Amino acid sequence: MVARPKAADVGGEIGETSRDAQFWTLVVGSVGVVFGDIGTSPLYAFREAVHAASHGSPANSEAVFGVLSLIFWSLILIVTLKYVLVLLRADNKGEGGTFALMALGQSVAKRSSPLILALGIAGASFFYGDAVITPAISVLSAVEGLKLVSPAFTQWVVPIALVIIVGLFAVQSHGTARVAQFFGPLTMLWFLALAVGGLLHIFDNPSVISALNPWYGVRFLLTHGMLGLTVLGLTFLAVTGAEALYADLGHFGRRPIQAAWFTFVLPALMLNYLGQGALVLSNAEALQNPFYLLYPEWALVPMVILATCATVIASQAVITGAFSLARQAIQLGILPRFAIRHTSESMAGQIYLPRVNWLLLVGVVIAIVSFKSSSHLASAYGISVTAALVIDTLMAFFVVWKYWRWPLWKAAGLMIPLLIIEQTFFAANILKLFEGAWVPLAIAGVLSLIMFTWVRGYGILAKITRRNEADLDWLVRKLEAKPPTRVPGTAIFLTSDVNAAPTALMHNLKHNRVLHERNLVLSIRTEETPRVPRHERVEIDRSNETFIRVIASYGFMETPSIPKILESCRRKDLNIDIGATSFFLSRRSLRTTTRSEMPRWQEKLFIWLARTAEDATTYFKIPTDRVVEVGTQVAI
Repeated sequence: MVARPKAADVGGEIGETSRDAQFWTLVVGSVGVVFGDIGTSPLYAFREAVHAASHGSPANSEAVFGVLSLIFWSLILIVTLKYVLVLLRADNKGEGGTFALMALGQSVAKRSSPLILALGIAGASFFYGDAVITPAISVLSAVEGLKLVSPAFTQWVVPIALVIIVGLFAVQSHGTARVAQFFGPLTMLWFLALAVGGLLHIFDNPSVISALNPWYGVRFLLTHGMLGLTVLGLTFLAVTGAEALYADLGHFGRRPIQAAWFTFVLPALMLNYLGQGALVLSNAEALQNPFYLLYPEWALVPMVILATCATVIASQAVITGAFSLARQAIQLGILPRFAIRHTSESMAGQIYLPRVNWLLLVGVVIAIVSFKSSSHLASAYGISVTAALVIDTLMAFFVVWKYWRWPLWKAAGLMIPLLIIEQTFFAANILKLFEGAWVPLAIAGVLSLIMFTWVRGYGILAKITRRNEADLDWLVRKLEAKPPTRVPGTAIFLTSDVNAAPTALMHNLKHNRVLHERNLVLSIRTEETPRVPRHERVEIDRSNETFIRVIASYGFMETPSIPKILESCRRKDLNIDIGATSFFLSRRSLRTTTRSEMPRWQEKLFIWLARTAEDATTYFKIPTDRVVEVGTQVAI
């Protein structure tokens, strides 16, 4: 007689099956978003590194074995050890990325907060330097496969790449929610193709498997001097995109990303690199494009199409990351307000920033037109990524030491060896400075200058504002002693400090000499956390009958909205009819002064940035017919 399973057992099995299905859905999704960039590296990384190692001569076993060894151990030390095993655990309430790491470091290392802020700004700037090069080199390297189909396509590579790039950026305003569901399966197919291509040729020269021995890489570096350092910089192309593992932590979680890396991505990458190595050793002429020559002639066009899809997906991940990082910078007060549009009602992360989108497009188009080939772009690629890796390690040190509460010697013992390795990669990439590496460095330098200027200028402006504002409690006493005329309705005054009388309020009293029946002083604050739970969104202080103080808290990965803040107020019994409410905003007109704390050029840059910022009415989604703007002049 067969025993029947109990109902509870059946329910548990169904629940476990459901959880497993959800887990593997996240694994597939992470392959499409997290590993798109690193997954397209086989298109050019091995080719460029071996070409440099061979120094113009036919590829030899020393060069191939040295490059394969360096690629494998770069993937193990940088990607596996640092990101997959260590940094994925250094999450900020489940979120990762440069600013999440910065905010977490600042929250636990207060004395080092200015240094960590500087590191965060530099890290974000280098990301944008990388964001210009990644789509350009990825799409170009994919389209270059057409030259193997027919030499007649050679002159069409750049135009086709430009059409793809322009099309990709043009559709951003419509969102990618409808096609994003295909990213995971398509990229899974891409990695499967990588593995199959490698397996087809590993047995052309099975000895390449011994290249996994670190000695081959070390010996190549020790015996080739500056050439070895140059090759090291090019092998780093194999790990570009590693930072995405940490940046996209919040979308998929630690375990799915780790599972995808160990079970699928890393094996597929190494099989492909080993296959390219074996192919080049058996046929030195294959070095012209070892990736596409892994496949039979009939599969060439399908592989070009699949590679183009993979590079578009990788580029999309970079663009989405650029939007997300810009929003975080705005929320943290590192950049002025930009227009932010939500392209999906159901997915909060689906956003579009027009200014960021078109600036990136211009940068990518200039890169493609200027460099013309993936080989030339390889010289510009890598420097931003290595700098970002070094910065992540420095910020992670504070998190491991202060947040994880490791002893100083233990934290240093983990991070210093990684820092030495990454600084070696950075030094190797600096050698390419005059060959194109100056481009992402220049982009990062300009963006850092803009961010530091905004932070400094905004700090000075806030100090001037606080100096000119009266204490709110003092104002209440004055109004009680000499009450002004009251008018029906509700007035909301936006301010950065609920304990100070807003400038718009003071000007309203001074010029109109009236006060509404109900008055709210509203402050919108950004916390050192990615998201704030809805039940903690607003804090209401009714201790003063004249002015109700409301503090709305948002995480640095959220976009504030006045209608939603008022909705949260209603849940806490503060009912506000937005159609019968006047919003008083202070519009500051900035002008230069000889007594400024900033140099004249920086002063003018800050004023220009302030003028180009999105106005508060649009940014906070305030009904335009309910806004009263009070103009003030401030000498900065």
